[in-house]
Amino acid sequence: MSQAIYFVDQSNAALSDSIPKQAVSISIGKTLDKNTLLTSLAKACNFPSYFAHNWDSAWDCLTDSKVAYLALNLAAVENINTEDFNVFKGIIEDAYKDFGKPQLWVTMPTRDKD
Repeated sequence: MSQAIYFVDQSNAALSDSIPKQAVSISIGKTLDKNTLLTSLAKACNFPSYFAHNWDSAWDCLTDSKVAYLALNLAAVENINTEDFNVFKGIIEDAYKDFGKPQLWVTMPTRDKD
């Protein structure tokens, strides 16, 4: 079944291979928050100059874009603003529901087993 967001464990090579080769990579540094997500998304997807650097504008530009697949690697991210990440995932899900794109692959860090 097709879905908007896929989570991939970085240690699972088979799942990592499932990320489409044409996926546009969203580069994130050590911190994931609204500013880094919007800035990185705009750069990765080559948003037009009228991009207003807010969530609504991101949705508009994503749905107008030809980008069908996105990849976000969180393996090296140290700080995640959960609220901002949830808003971002909601935008992806809404856009996918309405337009059938984009799909997002999120690479998660390997969890230590206790």
